[in-house]
Amino acid sequence: MQLSRGRGVYRQRPSSNRGRKKPGQVSADGLHGLRQAPARQETSFDRSPPTPPPKRYWSRFLQITGGFTLVTVGTLGVLFYLAKKEKTPGAQLPHDPEKKTLVVLGSGWGATSLLKSLDTTDYNVIVISPKNYFLFTPLLPSVAVGTLNPRSIIQPTRYVTRHKARQVSVIEASATEVDPINKTVTFADTSEIQGQVAKTTVKFDYLVFGVGAEVQTFNIPGVQENACFMKELEDAEKMQRRFLDCLESAAFPGQTAEEVNRLLHMVVVGGGPTGIEVSGEIHDFLEEDLRSWYPELANNIRITLVEALPSVLPMFSKQLIDYTESTFKEAKIDILTKTMVKEIKEKSVVLQTPDKSIIEVPCGLVVWAAGNKLRKVTQDLMARLPQDQTNRRGITVNGIAMHANYPSEHLRMAGTDGSIFAIGDCTATSYAPTAQVASQQGAYLARIFAQLAKRDSLEARLTQLRSAASSDEGRVEIETIEKQLVKAEKLRPFQYSHQGSLAYIGSDKAIADLPFFNGNFASGGVATFLFWRSAYLSTLFSARNRTLVATDWIKVKLFGRDVSLGSIDAEPGLLVVPSC
Repeated sequence: MQLSRGRGVYRQRPSSNRGRKKPGQVSADGLHGLRQAPARQETSFDRSPPTPPPKRYWSRFLQITGGFTLVTVGTLGVLFYLAKKEKTPGAQLPHDPEKKTLVVLGSGWGATSLLKSLDTTDYNVIVISPKNYFLFTPLLPSVAVGTLNPRSIIQPTRYVTRHKARQVSVIEASATEVDPINKTVTFADTSEIQGQVAKTTVKFDYLVFGVGAEVQTFNIPGVQENACFMKELEDAEKMQRRFLDCLESAAFPGQTAEEVNRLLHMVVVGGGPTGIEVSGEIHDFLEEDLRSWYPELANNIRITLVEALPSVLPMFSKQLIDYTESTFKEAKIDILTKTMVKEIKEKSVVLQTPDKSIIEVPCGLVVWAAGNKLRKVTQDLMARLPQDQTNRRGITVNGIAMHANYPSEHLRMAGTDGSIFAIGDCTATSYAPTAQVASQQGAYLARIFAQLAKRDSLEARLTQLRSAASSDEGRVEIETIEKQLVKAEKLRPFQYSHQGSLAYIGSDKAIADLPFFNGNFASGGVATFLFWRSAYLSTLFSARNRTLVATDWIKVKLFGRDVSLGSIDAEPGLLVVPSC
């Protein structure tokens, strides 16, 4: 006999058919009328699987709901904490007359990056800029078509400075003159409403010159008067109004077919990332919204991209350029390379084709995204140092004759005593005039100013020890400070670290050219578009901006873009309706 185990009970059964009892036959143990189960042929122990317990759907639902609720409450709690922290800054130290004065001109990428990283306990900081906010320029094309609210991509400068340890003076004004000899800055209030004092001068010990650049028109007739730029926030709002105005004018009763086609022809000049993104955003606006609200006009909208170089996006790899051109071809966006703009008229643009012929193309809107030039205050500052500032592209930064430890990589303005630093688009360096370069330059200067403050502190202490009565202990401390001072004098040069290039090309697609080991990693498509969005979200300067931008994206996905012409101004209750 073998022992078998089933459902936890051991039973004895014969190992073969030999000796089986027939029905009604008395078994050996004296029991009658009992049937024995037929013997199984297994020769080893077997375990039947246990009966599965009934599924508890309700319990599982409660677990999922509870976990989701916990994550949501935790996320909202963190968001509330960050928002509360930004809204309620603590007390600040007042200006210290014994500290040196650091004046920062501008509120762009370089200046804002400097302010975020700077230790203001070492200086009395003054910020002078015609804008009292920082503008996240990479998302400006999204504002131009209503994908993002204008307020979502600006960060008030006082939101940054108010959280610093020492008070920072923020002055909304335009710098009109910089005197590198007397170390003064003259600035004027150029806003719409002015007080009794509209112009004044301040002295500085250090100056960070980061005024940026303005739009380059190459002296082409009609650009300033008839084109929309993509440089400032008001440029994006102006383009949005003009674009929608073209649609409404085309929908006016009685327009001829030729006039409708003219009004709905959008020309973008410039094949860089800005021009590419503007073209892609207009296409998205057309496909996702305008076909629903202007079905009778949607098929007449045309987008033409004009570029003087042989190809668009010269800073990207050939693979991504071809991918962008094929994507635009599928989206029916015309690309005219090797084509120059000769004149922009009120209702047309004059082009010079690759074969040198001149054609006039009717259009309703021209967006100009084709280069930068120096501001007048930068040109005037360079004119004060004619022997050292000879580069027409911008301010030359190099070493100081009296300080061998200050090479060109330290961003000091050539021809000065080392008290003026220049960063961003107003400089002529080997780096491209991009936001990424300016941001890294600002963070670098924050470290330099911390080292300069340490050097000044060591020099003051050394002077104090040398003037005091000499002793063995004092001489040891003097030697120690002298060694520390030598290290503090050696400033590390600026080294730019390229983090890659991104561009949105429309149709929920983006391209990315990223450094990968010793080469580049090129990517394009929908997955890259998601990476593009996440990268820009993480680059925004505050939790406020990240929340507003993410909310705008969700709103547009759910409800679409706004197609109304009226726009709400900064003052509550004021409705501004632009005229044609």
